[in-house]
Amino acid sequence: MNIKTVFRALRHKNYRLFFAGQSISLIGTWMQQIAVSWLVYRMTNSAFLLGLVGFSSQISTFLLAPLAGVIADRHHRHRLLLITQSLAMLQAIVLYVLYVTHTITVWHILLLSLFLGAVNAFDIPVRQAFTVDMINDRDDLSNAIALNSSMVNAARLIGPSIGGILIALFGEGTCFLINALSYIAVLFSLVMMTLPRWEHASRHNQPVMLQLREGFFYAFNFMPIRTILILLSVISMVSGGVQALMPVFARDIFHGGSRALGLLMAASGLGALIGAIYLAGRRNVLGLSKVIAWTAALFGAGIIIFSCTSVLMIAAPILLIAGFGMMVQMASSNIILQTVVEEDKRGRVMSFYTMAFMGLSPFGSLFSGVLAARIGVNNTLLWGGFFCIIAAIVFALQRPKLRSFIRVVYIEKGIIVEPLH
Repeated sequence: MNIKTVFRALRHKNYRLFFAGQSISLIGTWMQQIAVSWLVYRMTNSAFLLGLVGFSSQISTFLLAPLAGVIADRHHRHRLLLITQSLAMLQAIVLYVLYVTHTITVWHILLLSLFLGAVNAFDIPVRQAFTVDMINDRDDLSNAIALNSSMVNAARLIGPSIGGILIALFGEGTCFLINALSYIAVLFSLVMMTLPRWEHASRHNQPVMLQLREGFFYAFNFMPIRTILILLSVISMVSGGVQALMPVFARDIFHGGSRALGLLMAASGLGALIGAIYLAGRRNVLGLSKVIAWTAALFGAGIIIFSCTSVLMIAAPILLIAGFGMMVQMASSNIILQTVVEEDKRGRVMSFYTMAFMGLSPFGSLFSGVLAARIGVNNTLLWGGFFCIIAAIVFALQRPKLRSFIRVVYIEKGIIVEPLH
């Protein structure tokens, strides 16, 4: 694999700044996430409340992401990111203050999770759409998206590992503080960017609801976007359940503590990182629909096998494989969507991607928490894995029709050059 090919998007100054700042900030984000889940389970011993916290942290994304997509198409994305990242920093500071003053309760965590979810509802689609604004050469767009995924999953690998150790040594509050400080890096990187003048001000005159409806009909009447989003929704719901129940597996199934939880999350993160690097090494978007199908099935199979083991050292490598499948499927979906979407609808389509990727995850967390209380955590993930495989098979059967639609767009954009007759 050619290293220059893997990291070619970093030749763009703005993207290089973004990559550096986000890499630091996301480590703090994952440290806080593992600390929140461990703190809730330590305080309550409740799988249901774990699911509820996961639900509250992302339900706002489901409700607000469509509006965020319209805003991303109407306003300067760079300025929006400065606002959302500042608000996320504020949330981490409040969480830390409540912890060190010994006043924190589960209800505080739920409310702060709701607040952060609302911030992320705007931040994530704006950040996804902003990627194209940082890349001067559109041929590097798919590489930048893959590097975004590698950045997230490198942090997912590092953050929980460090977080698990810090929780055991100093308590959860240390993770909250480090996360708050980590936002300084991404805010600095955004301030240092040099961006062209924003050119979409004329769209401000259109009614918000009109633009929202326009984006909805565009996304769900175009077969490739609709099909990809449906499969992504299934994978997201199951992965949300897996993440919500991971503390239960760490403590009750594998008889470990916060370090076991860190190991499991790190294994999944390592698999996802390997998947992101694999995608970054691809030279173009051709053949990604096939990749989406088999990696969705791989994720489902991994979750089924994981649900049937009670040995930590066996479960970790299985989660690595599942993490690879999940991330390649989700990042490949992102790449195809960003490639085929019309430019003036990019923010709205990425908001629907965010709804499928993040917004439906809380429903998976909540449903898994309820189901685990009835049939057990093992059976909950077992059935989730089966649903992923079924969804992957349905997607694979639709691939011939999907490819015919995508081919037309690729020809229009010069990605596929038809031979002269």
